[in-house]
Amino acid sequence: MSRPRREAAVRRIMEGTPPPVPPELSAEAVRRGVRMLRRRTVAVRLMWLLLFAATVAFVVWAVMARPWVEPPSVTTPPLTGW
Repeated sequence: MSRPRREAAVRRIMEGTPPPVPPELSAEAVRRGVRMLRRRTVAVRLMWLLLFAATVAFVVWAVMARPWVEPPSVTTPPLTGW
């Protein structure tokens, strides 16, 4: 189909009357939108809770393990000057 024929077909569709919308379509769209929003809100709150729990776990581990402190030597230093 050539471009002018496609444009003419689109113009005919756009100039025509829109098809009737079922009356229950709006209520269904609102119901789905509310459900999606609720799920998204729960997911975001769950991710924040997970991030908070991971942060607390990391802080507790860091305080207990103290990874910034050099571990004690397992060998004794050589004795010199006796």
